[in-house]
Amino acid sequence: MGSFAGAAAAFALYYDAIQSYTGGNLTVYGPRETASIFSSYPAPYLSIANGFLDQVMGTAMLMVGILAIIDSRNKPVPKGLEPVVVGMLVFSIGLSMGANCGYPINPSRDLGPRLFTYVAGWGSDVFRAGNNWWWVPIVAPCVGAVFGSLLYEILVEIHHPAQETRVEEATNVEAPAEKMKEIPVFTINVENSLCHRL
Repeated sequence: MGSFAGAAAAFALYYDAIQSYTGGNLTVYGPRETASIFSSYPAPYLSIANGFLDQVMGTAMLMVGILAIIDSRNKPVPKGLEPVVVGMLVFSIGLSMGANCGYPINPSRDLGPRLFTYVAGWGSDVFRAGNNWWWVPIVAPCVGAVFGSLLYEILVEIHHPAQETRVEEATNVEAPAEKMKEIPVFTINVENSLCHRL
């Protein structure tokens, strides 16, 4: 809903510019197409298989980077700057991996705006273009996110040294004899794994 609303806001803001540029003919194909303002479309040379791989790799790199940024056992990003660093990460992925299809690397970044263009006048071509490309930016980032998370878990996170947190409570409490109990000492093993953090 958020990305749909964002696309609608951009369309409203630039409505006159889009109408002037297209002459009122909202198209997905041709030299004056404007659908790619809102959603991703593959370059003419890109196959579905290569586009799928592109999105898996791009999203995997995004997840590896995000997990490294938020992993407290790495050298931490200064507190409060995490969003800035994630933004720089996305910018870097765009510069290095954006040529094939505009690096959607997030299903909501593509599906909401594509649905908006469908209802706003571009029609069903938004789903047919690029050899029915529309499903790739939805499915491939989900695969890439899982792959990137597993990659980080296997190559980095499981190699952190084990941590132990010792919680001790005093056992000598001034209290009536009938209420006194020995308070046990617990040793809690904390595994810094992706599943534990989630």
